[in-house]
Amino acid sequence: MIKALKGMKDLYDEQALLYEKVIKICEEVARNYGFDFINFPHLEFTRLFKRSVGESSDIVGKEMYEFKDKAENEVCLRPEGTAGVVRSYIEAKMDKNQSVKKWFYHGSMFRYERPQKGRLREFHQFGVESFGNPSVYEDASLILMLNEIFSRLNIVTQLKINSLGCATCIGVYKEKLIEYLNSKDGFCEDCLRRKRLNPIRVLDCKNEFCQELITNAPKMSEHLCECCKKDYKKLQQLLQDNKISFECDEKLVRGLDYYSKTAFEFISNEIGSKSAIAGGGRYDRLIEYLGGKSGYGVGFAIGIERIMAILEQQNLQKQREGIYLCALDSSYIDTIFKLAKNLRKQHKVFLSYEAKKLAKHLNQADISNAKIFLCIGETEIKNQEIFYKNLENKENKNIKLVDLENEL
Repeated sequence: MIKALKGMKDLYDEQALLYEKVIKICEEVARNYGFDFINFPHLEFTRLFKRSVGESSDIVGKEMYEFKDKAENEVCLRPEGTAGVVRSYIEAKMDKNQSVKKWFYHGSMFRYERPQKGRLREFHQFGVESFGNPSVYEDASLILMLNEIFSRLNIVTQLKINSLGCATCIGVYKEKLIEYLNSKDGFCEDCLRRKRLNPIRVLDCKNEFCQELITNAPKMSEHLCECCKKDYKKLQQLLQDNKISFECDEKLVRGLDYYSKTAFEFISNEIGSKSAIAGGGRYDRLIEYLGGKSGYGVGFAIGIERIMAILEQQNLQKQREGIYLCALDSSYIDTIFKLAKNLRKQHKVFLSYEAKKLAKHLNQADISNAKIFLCIGETEIKNQEIFYKNLENKENKNIKLVDLENEL
């Protein structure tokens, strides 16, 4: 038997419905904020991600599915969405006139890492990217958008924010940070590599000993230029004015090298200890890094599997829907078959082709997760009625067939 690759998972039945539900809510909110859909390739040149995500990231260093195609091109499956969308923006020459574009996307991403709950090798993200707008109001708007999505999904989160500064102040900060890091011994191998490639990534290390070593590290907030200070202060004010609670976290640098100024994460305690379920920030320098004209960009991505894991724990996928339609005698199957044709114009219908006892039909309706149970037997045929039961509130009654559409 051929099995799926490790870390690759099929989605069907309740999980597929749950996936559709999450994407639908994300799309509705994104469109309300003025975003349109973009679709872009799963396969890109490897250099796109090495240049954008950065050599210091675990993605480029350890996790990319990269190989050579038949033309000897070095290509890889996309490990994240932002770089591909920026590449598309530049390739369409939208960067030349600083076009304002607001796009959302969703689909598969690929990273070769150890599979665990909420984390797979093929996983799915919903993301948005906004180009051409330098205002911190846009940063705040994206955070409000995420907050709205989680509110609709009934997911409790904690928001963390930070400012990574612009090209001017990040240079000064890195010098101070490197000086501090060089005075400490015992960093893990990952941190030694990050210190060489992008020292602020050391702040992101999860190793407890490394965290102890950076306890007194210089703070980015103390090295921000006046412009970045003003924007960071304004962001906090906008969140407060809109009743969004948050925590300023000096060690929040995100896992990718392209962030500048605003960085943010939404954390949930519902799948493990304080796991990030969404994150993003501003990446004004990335367009230029990828060969475009210097411009402005900000975005976020949501881990769909992590959202689904939370909703599964809440049993939200158990919400009933649809009609289970059945008969107690085989001579009535033609009747319900014709009835199903009309009901399916407005409703999802599970139709049983077998005549069974009432208890067995009710059990099958429960397995189908139907909300409404409809059944015809001898008495119902005589009276031109159908037996109705709401499987959520347990209400039951007989309804005249001519009144059925109005009663549902």
